[in-house]
Amino acid sequence: MAVVIAYFLIYVVWGSTYFFIGVCLRDLPPFVLGAARFGVAGTLLLLVCWRRCEWLFNKKLMLKSAVCGVVLLFIDQAVIMFAQRFVSSSLVAIMASSTAVWIMLLDVPAWRRNFRSFATVAGVMLGFLGVALLYVEQLLSEASSGAHSEYGVLLLMGGCVSWACGTLYSKYSSSAEEAVGGLAGAAWQMVAASVVFGLFACATGSFAEVKLSEVSTGTWLSLIYLIIFGSLMAYTAYVWLLKVRPASEVATHAYVNPVVAVVLGAGLGEERVTAVQLAGLAVILLSVMLVNRRGRQACG
Repeated sequence: MAVVIAYFLIYVVWGSTYFFIGVCLRDLPPFVLGAARFGVAGTLLLLVCWRRCEWLFNKKLMLKSAVCGVVLLFIDQAVIMFAQRFVSSSLVAIMASSTAVWIMLLDVPAWRRNFRSFATVAGVMLGFLGVALLYVEQLLSEASSGAHSEYGVLLLMGGCVSWACGTLYSKYSSSAEEAVGGLAGAAWQMVAASVVFGLFACATGSFAEVKLSEVSTGTWLSLIYLIIFGSLMAYTAYVWLLKVRPASEVATHAYVNPVVAVVLGAGLGEERVTAVQLAGLAVILLSVMLVNRRGRQACG
């Protein structure tokens, strides 16, 4: 039951965060948003761990968690937030679906299992085809207008690779300390990401740009949603699932998130979703069905 709930959180709840990030960015600069979101969430999670009498100040755990926090949360989330200045939240989520393909390609220890079947290889190739459809469509649609959406697309590709690397590092660097202090590890990851976000916010003068009196109620509510549901619940579920399930299986959240993001973006945000984008999404969804075919057969 715990696994089912965890998958619901990373499938559905994480898919909704793209929309709420877009709402927050109307009033908050990206670095400030990251520092606030992960700073509050990490601190609250540390308090929970302290109340549970978990061993918080383990140097090995803190160091590995800091690396994961910077690679997984800071780089990836910074990329997502900056990309949403050039492209819609729906396209961000669709592009992010390629993360599952990157995880499979970079998961060297699992190559023998992952690439044993033709269906898996075909799935990976289809995944790249779907992303290519999205990339080409976005370039062609914006080229005539003089916009620079290609910047957002390229940023997203780099963010996907960073998230894949962080995910695999988190999975394969697991130690006895991390197995005992899973929540503490997630907490330190968020704290580390918050510190780096804060440093960049100071360096770029982002804090000075924020006028609290002008921050809308919608932004505050969206920030609270990101802290509670996006970070405290969904991210900790993700970290836990990496300990108990194969990385390639956990990565399938990247294929479900776009569906949720597109529905919210089109329904609440009135974002335009093109036929080519939907075609790219359909190709990517087909790819994950092929990729997971081997896993379902093994489980059967």
